[in-house]
Amino acid sequence: MKQILLTRKLHKFAMNQLQKKYELTIHTGIIPMPKKLLLQKIKNADGLICFPYDIIDREIIESAKNLAVISTYSVGYDHIDVSAAKKRNIRIGYTPNVLTNATADLTIGLMLDLMRRITEGDRLVRAGSWGEIFGPHDYTGIDLEGKTLGILGIGRIGQAVAKRAQVFGLNIIYHSRTRLTKNQESKLGTRFASFSDLIRSSDILTIHIPYKKETHHLIDLQILKKMKKSSFLINTSRGKIINEKDLIQALKAKTISGAALDVFEKEPIGKNHELTKMENVVLAPHIGSSSAETRHKMAQITIQNLILGLQGRKMVYSV
Repeated sequence: MKQILLTRKLHKFAMNQLQKKYELTIHTGIIPMPKKLLLQKIKNADGLICFPYDIIDREIIESAKNLAVISTYSVGYDHIDVSAAKKRNIRIGYTPNVLTNATADLTIGLMLDLMRRITEGDRLVRAGSWGEIFGPHDYTGIDLEGKTLGILGIGRIGQAVAKRAQVFGLNIIYHSRTRLTKNQESKLGTRFASFSDLIRSSDILTIHIPYKKETHHLIDLQILKKMKKSSFLINTSRGKIINEKDLIQALKAKTISGAALDVFEKEPIGKNHELTKMENVVLAPHIGSSSAETRHKMAQITIQNLILGLQGRKMVYSV
């Protein structure tokens, strides 16, 4: 019977399906699974189910003498050394597409929260600091209608955000490596902009590009200084696309007006992180895909990728 290592438990239905076919080793301790333990447990594994915070590097891959399939419970696979895996003919499965709507919904939610100061107001009420009814100029937010939304990356999630944003009467522009057709642009109510134009023109800039070498710290202080002082930054993509230290500096100096972040350079962040002390920042604990329906689909695809890969068949989604 083939041996499968899971770096943490999946849904019950998924575990039941796997247990019928394979011998499972399931990590139940500290998350993420410590590298020393991972190196030890993966030695005889035929398949690995991992998560985006598990760093599956060359050393781990080379120590897994029987490993044939890596199935990651994530849309991204930058935590896996793909070239090292392919040199060993190890197949890699991942779970794109299914989290498009959930992530787009969260992006719109963060946008509304940030500009209408919802979470900030929640903290104020809970702290007992709402002492009197606000006057005409007190605690004002900003309307979305008429503002320019800049979408960096117009893949599935970026397009889903554009579709939702039309309802709010936003002027939508985008920049992406691949330009949409005129028909697609018309349907989404958007137009193509150069990267420079996107940065300078956006009242709200939302990031939907993958993380890779070329996008590491793409948004740094130099770029932030080119944005409007009244602008807002939203990131539901990958934390390392933004230089976090530069963002903190820009927020303190009011180079931009605020940020809403679901992802960070190092996760999880602690309560003493500088971002947690800022009122013009909305923070979410990496929950872009965290709807019950989406997570169920992700688990289903993760185990399908593993099973199909071990059978030598075409995966649902593979790298």
